[in-house]
This record gives sequence, structure tokens and C-alpha cells, in this order.
Amino acid sequence: MPKFEAIGAVVADLERSAAFYRELGLEFPEPLDPEGHGHVEASLPGELRFMLDTEETVRSFDPDWSPPSGGGHRSALAFRCDSPAEVDASYARLLESGGTAHKEPWDAFWGQRYAEVKDPDGNVVDLFAPLEG
Repeated sequence: MPKFEAIGAVVADLERSAAFYRELGLEFPEPLDPEGHGHVEASLPGELRFMLDTEETVRSFDPDWSPPSGGGHRSALAFRCDSPAEVDASYARLLESGGTAHKEPWDAFWGQRYAEVKDPDGNVVDLFAPLEG
């Protein structure tokens, strides 16, 4: 069964957004994004994470993404699966349960099996698992 693990937001400016969320008590690493991936995380209580990804980062794997105007999204719920196979199975199960395909499962360059499904209201739900090997 997938385990709720992270909340993500798509942001235009990583530095600006991290500064904003620091004002709410979130702690991001320094330096903020040393590898230049456009991604940063803050730990939350209960082993949860809050993730910020730049628009450029999201477009690197979803070239059609655009800021919300009826079709895009800036945040998503992310659920960790136990295996890449569970990502695929959960993706199919969610489609059968009223979800809509957004991004079919793929092996992401950052080392995870990843998929995105829209819930019945159009909110994006991410499914992921570390790639084996």
C-alpha cells in the first residue's frame, strides 16, 4: 500500500519561495540547491517532507506543464510505493477508481519510478519508488 510521504509545490523562484516558507518555520538546507536541480526539501513532523521544484525542473520531465490556468498545477500530493512495480499497479488502480492519467509511469533521471494521476477534482497525485539496482 502506498505511504503518504511528501507535499510538493511548483515555484517560479526557488530562493524566493524558500525564503517565504522559512518564515513559516520550514528549514531548508544551505546552500539551497548546490547541484542546480531546481529542487529542495524541508523535513516535516511525522517523517513527511515539503518539496519545492522550479518550473524549469517540472518542464524537464513534463514539457507541456504551464502555470495554473485551467490545466496546470503548482502543488501535488506525493505517495511513496514499495517498489517500481507498485507504482505501476497503483497508477492502474487509481485510474480504475476515478482518476485521470496525467503522466504514465516512467523511470525518472533522479532514480525513481514515477507517475502522476489527477484525482477526480483535477489535483495531481504523484506516485514514486526508488529504482531497484
